[in-house]
Amino acid sequence: MVIIGLTGSIGMGKTTAAGMFRHLGLPVYDSDAAVHGLLALGGAAVAAVGEAFPGVVRDGAVDRAMLRERVFGNKAELRRLEAIVHPLVRRVQRAFLRRAAARGERLVVLDIPLLFEVGLAAQCDAVVVVTAPAFLQRARVLSRPGMTAETLAGILANQLPDREKRRRAGFVVPTSLGRAHTLRRLRWIVRVMSGRRGKYWPPAAHLPQPGRYARNRPRYRNHGAGPGKRPPCR
Repeated sequence: MVIIGLTGSIGMGKTTAAGMFRHLGLPVYDSDAAVHGLLALGGAAVAAVGEAFPGVVRDGAVDRAMLRERVFGNKAELRRLEAIVHPLVRRVQRAFLRRAAARGERLVVLDIPLLFEVGLAAQCDAVVVVTAPAFLQRARVLSRPGMTAETLAGILANQLPDREKRRRAGFVVPTSLGRAHTLRRLRWIVRVMSGRRGKYWPPAAHLPQPGRYARNRPRYRNHGAGPGKRPPCR
């Protein structure tokens, strides 16, 4: 089973791209939705988060706005929260992959905002990064209810810069050229990856010969490639 990682900085169009992958028939794991479920009533993270951050649990669920205020701009508190939530999120992710494999899916998408930052890109057969000019990113984000320039700056401070994400990407998808262009680009990526074999699921498939895939794994540096062009392999 081929695993495609989907990521991009805030306001770059990742949610739209994830919806398009679903439209193309691919199962999509939504990391943000997984986190929300873990913090909701009955969620597996509620008790531990409530113990670590007293006062943020109300009526059996974590008040995400209150939790955000507690960790915003405080790296130590943010790391503390991540230490609780990330292992649980990965458990949900693995369950998603097991279910997809059991159904016989050939391609799946992991929609993870911090894919590079948490080291999960290494578990993907290819990574798609969505991008847009900085002025458009800012306009998109600041149009959201309750969003401020200060909040945006704080979020970006905890994410890899867009240029670094593009440098590490297998496929780069501009989202500033219209939805039709984005959809064509994603459809082409699906065609390319449909001809590949997955290396990272089942997990045991990549255990022999340490370093093997770090040496031989293809890298799809295709910033100038597009439909009809084969991305160079390195």
